[in-house]
Amino acid sequence: MSDWIKLKADRIFDGQHMLHGKVLVLEADGTVEALLDAEDAGLGITECIGMLTPGFVNTHCHLELSHMQGVIPEGTGLPLFLQTVMEKRNGGSDPLKAMTLAAARMIEEGVVAVGDICNSPATLALKQHSHLYFHTFVETMGFIPAGAPQRLEQSLAVLEQFRAIDGPQHRSSIVPHAPYSVSKALFNLLASLPGNALQTIHNQETLAEASLYLDKTGAFLDFFRHFGMDISGFAPTGKNSLQSCLPYFNDNSQVILVHNTFTTETDIRFAQQQPQTLYWCVCPNANLYIEKQVADIPLLMRTGCTITMGTDSLASNHQLSMWAEIAAIREAYPGIPLEDILQWATLNGAKALQIDDRYGSFERGKQPGVVLVAEDISRKLY
Repeated sequence: MSDWIKLKADRIFDGQHMLHGKVLVLEADGTVEALLDAEDAGLGITECIGMLTPGFVNTHCHLELSHMQGVIPEGTGLPLFLQTVMEKRNGGSDPLKAMTLAAARMIEEGVVAVGDICNSPATLALKQHSHLYFHTFVETMGFIPAGAPQRLEQSLAVLEQFRAIDGPQHRSSIVPHAPYSVSKALFNLLASLPGNALQTIHNQETLAEASLYLDKTGAFLDFFRHFGMDISGFAPTGKNSLQSCLPYFNDNSQVILVHNTFTTETDIRFAQQQPQTLYWCVCPNANLYIEKQVADIPLLMRTGCTITMGTDSLASNHQLSMWAEIAAIREAYPGIPLEDILQWATLNGAKALQIDDRYGSFERGKQPGVVLVAEDISRKLY
């Protein structure tokens, strides 16, 4: 064991449990060898002040919007936020520089894997050489049914570029943006694509989404009018958006539902009766930034939802720090055990991105990365 890395800390979170008096033993390349009692670990132990945890898995990010940091004021509500993104995303600072800095900062703060939303190939060059693992979710959108084939073709052209770099550090799939931006026709085209089972969708991020589907009212009507979109062909379902759209996904899909800020228990119970495997991603700081509200996380816990965490984008957040998201949850819901939140940020996230064979926990043979949390700051060790 003399050539191994041995780390001891006040606490070690192994992906599921908080451990005390243990030593984490790693091979030189960061592969986990063992978690041992201190008296069995021998000599050469490095003492760390703070807590050790596996690397964080950010299951929802928009890296390509990094150049929009500070462009949109807080508290606009989602429809106006989206309108501003669409109108200003091509301006501002150097996008590649902003993305590169944002990715480097995520690595420094302990993120090892990212579910990254893309509308263009802007992040392609960065991902070819990054130390981060990326699953690129290429979004498609289009609320006018007649335009569905063309919209899908455009998004598939982007996906093809990302699939060219698929390998050990990258995978990709094509996904719907949100219920308010994808027509039934486009949902059906997506569901017909083979080999595209890992899915994600923005879910119930604003009350306006429910209004649109329940009775075709609310702020999204102004959004559509602003962009000259004729949605006369859209008929409300009389149900919330999640209940309306989740059946469009393939039965064998694994779906990461993102935000869930206004999700109700009725929505959850409906979703749990569907055949898809579901993960419920929360992005508290982004939700506070846009809608000034955090998802009802105790409800998600009480109903048995498998929770993950994300940061959203620098257009809707002040940083892409998973530890800052953990802190936001602890502030909003101080009764939730830290162990639970850390599992959402590590092992659950790895399972959601289907990479838990390598990431998410300190199990023998994995290379999950090692993060030290001390004085309320997280930083990568290995």
